[in-house]
Amino acid sequence: MVLSDIDKQILESYKTMVDGLANYLGPSSEVVLHSLEDYNRSVVKIANGHHTGRKIGAPITDIALKMLSEIKNSDDKICKTYYTRSKTGNSLKSNTTAIYGENGRIIGLLCMNLNLDTSFGEFIKSFFPSKDQNMQNNNENNEIFANSTSELVLSALDNIVTEVNNDSFVSSINKNKEIIKRLYDKGIFNIKDSPNLVADYLKISKNTVYLHLRNYSK
Repeated sequence: MVLSDIDKQILESYKTMVDGLANYLGPSSEVVLHSLEDYNRSVVKIANGHHTGRKIGAPITDIALKMLSEIKNSDDKICKTYYTRSKTGNSLKSNTTAIYGENGRIIGLLCMNLNLDTSFGEFIKSFFPSKDQNMQNNNENNEIFANSTSELVLSALDNIVTEVNNDSFVSSINKNKEIIKRLYDKGIFNIKDSPNLVADYLKISKNTVYLHLRNYSK
């Protein structure tokens, strides 16, 4: 298969997903990105390749080819989950997901292999925070899962206002300035109309909000 420049850009964009999924799923999972341009060297990105002993430049597998055929002939044409074994005999729960490129062609495969022979203790350990991460989480707000951007801004505002009001080092005259700074540091002002929402919430002018923002962005 000859890939277009757009196809190659699409596959390139998936390389960061390989690292992201491997980091999220933990060391018991292998994540592989295949390009269908050259079956002899189809692996273009791999994380935790020790589970199957593969590296970048490894060929496509027979099972991957079978899954590719089944995906093409399926109704959803997206992915297939199945069970197999590595060459060392480890049981694997695997998933092959099609990557579509220009003109609706399948140009690559994103494959995940979970080593089912990993001890439960080792497997579950990767899903819990370390001591350092626990300390970090205790010093940060919980993530806001909002249904709208305005809800996100107002929820963040509620949290920041509570923080600032409980901070004895922030004087009364500087509270609004500090609230806007902390919202700026969290990236809240990247959201459209957030300055207006903040101004209304704090009962100050929009120009005052923008004045503080100009100082922080220098």
